[in-house]
Amino acid sequence: MTIGGKTIEQALASLSDMTAGAVPIGKDEHLARIARAQAYMQAQGVAAIYINAGANLTYFTGTKWHASERMVGAILPAHGEIEYIAPGFEESTLKDFMLVDGQVNCWDEHESPYALFVTVLKRIGIAPNSAQPPRVGICESAAFFIYDGIRPLAEGYTLENARNVTAHCRTRKSAAEIALMQRAKDMTMAVHIATASMLRLGITTKEVEEFIDRAHRKVGAAAGSYFVIVLFGEATAYPHGVSYVQTLKPGDTVLIDTGCKLHNYISDITRTYVYGPISERQRSVWNSEKKAQAAAFAAAQLGVPCEQVDQAARRSLEADGFGPGYKLPGLPHRTGHGIGLDIHEWPYLVGGDKTPLDVGMCFSNEPMICIPGEFGVRHEDHFYMTEHGPKWFTEPAHSIDDPFGLNR
Repeated sequence: MTIGGKTIEQALASLSDMTAGAVPIGKDEHLARIARAQAYMQAQGVAAIYINAGANLTYFTGTKWHASERMVGAILPAHGEIEYIAPGFEESTLKDFMLVDGQVNCWDEHESPYALFVTVLKRIGIAPNSAQPPRVGICESAAFFIYDGIRPLAEGYTLENARNVTAHCRTRKSAAEIALMQRAKDMTMAVHIATASMLRLGITTKEVEEFIDRAHRKVGAAAGSYFVIVLFGEATAYPHGVSYVQTLKPGDTVLIDTGCKLHNYISDITRTYVYGPISERQRSVWNSEKKAQAAAFAAAQLGVPCEQVDQAARRSLEADGFGPGYKLPGLPHRTGHGIGLDIHEWPYLVGGDKTPLDVGMCFSNEPMICIPGEFGVRHEDHFYMTEHGPKWFTEPAHSIDDPFGLNR
C-alpha cells in the first residue's frame, strides 16, 4: 500500500539524511559566471550592470544578502573587476559573507547610494556621454526606488533592464547546478512518498503540512520545507490553495505541492492521488493530466520556442474536453516555469514566450486540470535540457492506483 497504513513515527523513520556529497557552488564557478556575463555584455554593447541583493547577487558572487530598503549590491562592468556598494555600517558583515572579493564602496545613512553608484561608474572608466551614452543595466529584481534614485543622476547614461544579461546566464544551468537540483528533488520525492504513507482518515491539512516540514528536515533540508501546499477534496481545484483547514475523508482527491532548498537550489514537486475508493471521474481526469504532461515533455526539444510546449499540453487537454485555452474546467495557468535559485525563473512555458529551448534550461511541467466544485489534478515534475533533448529530474507519477510506482 502506498497511501496510508503507517504512523507518523513510522513514516519519519523511513527517511534519513540525503545530503552526503552534495557540494555547494564554489568560488571558481562564480568567477566563471562573471567571465561569461562580461563576455556577453561586451558582445551586446552593455557597459555595466547593477546586481541587487538577492538571487542575482548570490548567483554571480556567492554573496548571500537579502534585499531591503537599503541599496546593497554589486557593479559588474563589461571590463574589469566587480565592485560592491553597501551602507558603511554593513561593510564588515558584507565582507564576511563575500565569496568573490571586490572593493566595497560605502555610503553613510545620510548620503545617497545612487550618487555613489554613478560616481563609481565614472571612477572605473564608464563616463557619461551625451552623444553615445553607455548602456547600464539595472537588476530586474531591484525595487523601483533604486532605479528611481539613480535615474535623475544618470544623465549621459542609458539605463535599461539587466535581465538581458542575468537571464542569459542563469537560465543555462551548469552540471554542478543540475546536480544540486537533482538532489533537492530526490529529497522532496522521498518526502512525498513518506507523506502518502502516513495519511489517515480525519487527518487535517495542517497536520500533513507539519509532517512535511519535519520530513524535509529529516532528509537534510536544514530550513525544512521551502513551501508546502496540502489540499483535500474540492479544495484541490484551487492551484495555490485555500484559506481554511480541511479534514481527510474517504474518496478525497489529495494534492500536495512542496519543495526544499539545498545549497540555495530549490525543488518543487506536486503529486495528486486519491485516499480510498477511486471514482471513474477521478481516474479519467488523472489520466488526462498525465497525457498532457507527457505531451509537453515530448514537445520540449532543443530550439523549440517555449510557447510550443505550452501549446502541446493544451492541445492534449482540449482533445479530452478541457478548455479551450485558459477556460475552466481546464488549465488556467502556464504549463511550466524555469527554476533554480528562484522557484519561478525565466523562461516560461507559456504562450508568448518565444525563447528557444537550450542546453541547461530547467523547467517545471505542470499542466494542471482544475474543475471548480469537484477537484483538481496537478502532476508536477521538472526536466532539464540536454544535448539530446529533455531529461526528467523525477519520473512522472506512475498511475492513480500506484502514484509512486512502488508496486511495480
